[in-house]
Amino acid sequence: MDFFFHPKGIALIGATATPTKGGYAILKNLLTGFKGGIYPVNPRYTEIEGVPCYPSVDQVPDPVDMAIVFVPGRLVPAIVEDCARRGIRGIMIESGGFAESGESGLALQEEVLQVARKHGIRLWGPNCMGLVDAVRGLVFSFVAPTIWENLIPGNVSLIVQSGMLSGAFLIDSMTHGVMGISKVCSIGNKMDVNECELLEYLLDDPDTAAVGLYLESIPDGRRLMDICRQSPKPVVLLRGGKSPRGAAAAMSHTASLAGNGAVIRGCLVQAGVIEAKDFKQMMDICRALAMYPDVRTAGDGRVAVLTYSGGAGIVSADFIHETGLELATLSDDTRTALKSVFPEWMPVSNPVDLWPAVERNGVDRAYGTALASVCADPGVDAVYVHAFTGGFALNLDIDALTSEARAAGKPMAFWLLGRQEDARQFQEEAQARGVPVYREVYRAVECLDAVFERKRMLTSREPAPPETVTPALPEAVRQMLETERGVLEEYRSKQIVGAAGVPIVAEAAVDSVASAREAAERFGFPVVMKGLVAGQVHKTEAGLVRLGIGTAAAVASAFETLRQQIGPEGTVLVQRQEKAELELMAGMVRDPQFGPCVMVGLGGVWAEVLDDVAFAAAPLSRREALNLIGRLRSQRLLNGFRGAAPVDRDVLAQVLVDLGNLGAAYSRVQEIDINPLLINEGKPVAVDATVILS
Repeated sequence: MDFFFHPKGIALIGATATPTKGGYAILKNLLTGFKGGIYPVNPRYTEIEGVPCYPSVDQVPDPVDMAIVFVPGRLVPAIVEDCARRGIRGIMIESGGFAESGESGLALQEEVLQVARKHGIRLWGPNCMGLVDAVRGLVFSFVAPTIWENLIPGNVSLIVQSGMLSGAFLIDSMTHGVMGISKVCSIGNKMDVNECELLEYLLDDPDTAAVGLYLESIPDGRRLMDICRQSPKPVVLLRGGKSPRGAAAAMSHTASLAGNGAVIRGCLVQAGVIEAKDFKQMMDICRALAMYPDVRTAGDGRVAVLTYSGGAGIVSADFIHETGLELATLSDDTRTALKSVFPEWMPVSNPVDLWPAVERNGVDRAYGTALASVCADPGVDAVYVHAFTGGFALNLDIDALTSEARAAGKPMAFWLLGRQEDARQFQEEAQARGVPVYREVYRAVECLDAVFERKRMLTSREPAPPETVTPALPEAVRQMLETERGVLEEYRSKQIVGAAGVPIVAEAAVDSVASAREAAERFGFPVVMKGLVAGQVHKTEAGLVRLGIGTAAAVASAFETLRQQIGPEGTVLVQRQEKAELELMAGMVRDPQFGPCVMVGLGGVWAEVLDDVAFAAAPLSRREALNLIGRLRSQRLLNGFRGAAPVDRDVLAQVLVDLGNLGAAYSRVQEIDINPLLINEGKPVAVDATVILS
């Protein structure tokens, strides 16, 4: 991969002297920053911009180890062959007309890939804007050469599947002075080089402190998870194609299959990845995490707010309440220090309204005293400072404030208002000292929250997936897993999950009224009776479930009715009727991108209403299973609501571990659905299940 980032010489195939074309922009960018050999290739020219131009890549002199290709797609297979003869190791294809254009383009892309693989050549792209390295001043892209006017080095790197978006990121962030960039990698259709390889490279890159990714597909989810599990650097992901319409748009953009959004989200959280919701948020979170990658405060986000406006403090408190942060409770020492600068009539509270103290003592003493006291407070984990520049006697001593926070080891963020030029200067000075500045109250809060979310993730993230424990299954169950296919009916499904360790309801398959009565009397009334038909999943909708059967006569009547409905090939099932304090669901799905994944969520009627479900890749450690349960939004229900016993999380976690081991050990298990998983006196028990085998 290093020849893409540090080539000795570059052949530009498709160079042109026409200033309005991409081949000219690429050449101008190379001439401006690249110090190695630059070799334009186009048989129509002998020189461009004073640089010798070659009729074919065969005639390009040494050294050359990379080619940038900007020609019509139909010409690319032959060009790859030419590069192979010349000994070029890597090709960056920035032109389009491949998989994103339809079936013929997909066939062309596959042809190019096969040629490259035959010769051991790596391909970057196609349909991309290549690479920009602001630290080394390298632009291997057709982005407009005017980018050089604002190329600001930084320590955040991006991997972006959209070409034009990567250029827009650069221009917007740099011209507004928001942040600098280390590297931007635009990967387009990623026919060969993909986000996994680039992420591995950037995580070893000394110029990169945090990595942001915009992806429309994750074809190798397990590899990406493994990389992120072990990453010492923060990784932030923005996914495109999470909605049906967005997924369709992704298909037309780079021929990308977006995948199951809930599964992807759960697996990446499990691996320690922070998820962003929009482009600027991704950039802002990356900026914060690059400055604070490893927080070591005692708590998980107790914030002191220092403000010059009571209203802004109130809004900040509201936003803090909406996140995983909390307002810090100030210590007695902090309150005493603040009283020394406050007027006598003013009580001390958090948010700390400093305007009266500024009027009484001046901005330096008021803000300096406040910041020193909260930084020394063991009950404060982070400081959120409201700043104004360009008036109001509120010009803060940036160096003194940032130095105080840095010395205390506590993350600090500024929310800033003020005159345009003054605000830009403040922002540049603060960020040069390692403190992020934001122009919206909420954005500063959510970026601080991301800093502490990463801290929480690091404490729970497993460095590697646990070993799969193959369940000790009875021979009859193993035979079922090896020979059966399709949707198994409930009784056989529960034989499988029960053998794997999942607690199942007391039940019996019966073939006569007498055996049905015997089972009911053994379990105790009331009982549940069901009619099972192969391939029939939705029994309730088909009228095949009878609840609350309380007498032997009712058992006989239900048996006869169900037998008529299901026919001689069906099975009648008698179950103990469990009390239900809460209905959950659990299961396993074999995702094409992430493999076997475990699911837990609210079940029964709440499943579709609240859509509270979480996923994680299997196999699971016990800690990962507990974390998975903790990701559900309905924690109040799990903790015991209105007198109900709290869910036994240890037992529920073991259910999830067992399901994960079953899915990981037996590749023919495509899906397991346990719904409902009833909670009775805190203990889970499976009363219905479906297993689907390939």
